Amino acid sequence: MIAVKKIQKAFGDNQVLRDVSLTVEKGDVVAILGPSGSGKTTLLRCLNFLERADGGELVFDGTHVLFAKAGRQEIAQIRKKTAFVFQNFNLFLNKTALENVTEGLIIARKMPKKQAEELGMRALDKVGLSDRYHYYPHQLSGGQQQRVAIARAIAAEPEIIYFDEPTSALDPELTGEVLDVIRELAAEGMTMLVVTHEMSFARNVSTKVVFMEGGVIVEEGPSKEFFEAPKEERTRVFLKRILSAGTEEADNERPNTKR
Repeated sequence: MIAVKKIQKAFGDNQVLRDVSLTVEKGDVVAILGPSGSGKTTLLRCLNFLERADGGELVFDGTHVLFAKAGRQEIAQIRKKTAFVFQNFNLFLNKTALENVTEGLIIARKMPKKQAEELGMRALDKVGLSDRYHYYPHQLSGGQQQRVAIARAIAAEPEIIYFDEPTSALDPELTGEVLDVIRELAAEGMTMLVVTHEMSFARNVSTKVVFMEGGVIVEEGPSKEFFEAPKEERTRVFLKRILSAGTEEADNERPNTKR
């Protein structure tokens, strides 16, 4: 479905992506892991042309483009097939949940308002917000705002959704409701690339894991193999640190039963 070949991106003297290549098949749920500054978010943003990569190629459903030379029409065609969910929701504060979902359909895609609202309501229903159509962002919890953002992505009927750390701005108690929506999408066969720090999600929901550091892919593979038998020493060190930190956090949250 998507083949990325040797994508490169620098910000000044900082080379953020170094010849990254990646293949995503239809129905894949790819979890992208790595320490801060490894290039994960930049990779997603370049794939959707929110950032202009300096080099490399993209093949999307048979359409071949050079990242650095893609024209407006080529970019528009690719974006029609994609959706992007940001970590900080990116909702219009002066618009209701339904208006946030339908705005892009009406303005960018020239869809009749009635049709857009029908799609929008179905999408909000899907993420469990059928009673929040006319609520403004300030009337919603962080988890509900992120579910509105996911509904906006779903309503566009994309072939692939990019998630940039969709739970990082949420309190732990609200994280689960957002991950449940993503799990449901995965079960329905939606193709997704998810930058995340949620190890349980990466292990149990994703079909494939990509581990990045220093602008390169250190290791990638099926999720089960990645977690049970990582091949690279750097991957093993990363997983040990992250998983042990998660265990310590869970221990700290357990009630003290000592008398």
